[in-house]
Amino acid sequence: MKISDLLAEKGDTVEVISPDETIASAVRRLTERGIGALVVSHGDGTVDGIISERDIVRLLATDGDGTLSRLVSDAMTTSVTTCQPADELNSLMSLMTERRIRHVPVVSDGRLVGIVSIGDVVKSRVDQLERDRKELLEYVSGR
Repeated sequence: MKISDLLAEKGDTVEVISPDETIASAVRRLTERGIGALVVSHGDGTVDGIISERDIVRLLATDGDGTLSRLVSDAMTTSVTTCQPADELNSLMSLMTERRIRHVPVVSDGRLVGIVSIGDVVKSRVDQLERDRKELLEYVSGR
């Protein structure tokens, strides 16, 4: 399965935040949307970074009470691992495991076109296993 197939199923909506917004704003958006990361961009469709719950917790550990007033740019990861729509889902699973990352922006021609989370990958894999199971049962039972 290709990343483009996964995006066709789940949608290509990506929550984006400016690097100039506060950590408080990022926390509010993560909570409201029930997501674990926001792509950081100046609004031009490029990926400038990513900020996850993990990034915020790390800043909280060093800055304590002052964390919420800090800027997203202070906590975001700037070395962002991305993938392309034509990439295979299996290779993305390996990449996510190797790098211990849970969110990967999808980029095409330098522009943000989607995001894949580890939850999306697991759901897709479970769905595929269920389809395979049903096909095997039908084959064995002669239907």
